[in-house]
Order: sequence, then structure tokens, then C-alpha cells
Amino acid sequence: MKVRRDGCVICGATWGDYWSEIEGQRMFFCCDVCANEFSNMVTEVKKKTGWESVDEIRMEGNYRGRVCEALSGSQSYTFFISFGDDGSIRNFVERPET
Repeated sequence: MKVRRDGCVICGATWGDYWSEIEGQRMFFCCDVCANEFSNMVTEVKKKTGWESVDEIRMEGNYRGRVCEALSGSQSYTFFISFGDDGSIRNFVERPET
């Protein structure tokens, strides 16, 4: 899976030293909450789309919520997501493609 390499996969922070394996790939996160957020997001995208794997998730936003585009092969899926304090999904809304 293509993820950012300049910091935490979710928030971009460079502090912390939390590593988690998601989709068979070892990824850097600043903390366990960001790792939970990303793992839960990937799981939810796969559940909603029926995809076996996700190649990339492009994200714009911050801790209040993110507009995302998930990619798998030539397919894309756009959504809005926000998380609870523990990394659980608080809000997940499919968005029409623009």
C-alpha cells in the first residue's frame, strides 16, 4: 500500500515511534490512536467496496475529519471520515465522485 513516508501515516507527525502492520505492511504512526484510525479506515473501505485490498488512501483534513479517496487498481471510492478519541470511526459518509 502506498503511504506517506515523511511521518505518521494519518497525521504526518514525526514524533513518536509506534509501528503497526496493516495489510501485511509495517507502517509508522506517531501513536496507537493513529494506527487504530488507519486500520479501522482500511477495514471500513474494504467492507463498503468489497475490495480485497486497498492500494492507497489519499487524505485531506485533520483531526476533525478527513475527505478521502481510496484507490484499488483502476477503481476509486471517496468518503468523509472522522474518529473518536480511541481511533474508532465516529462518522463515515460516502461521497459522490466529482
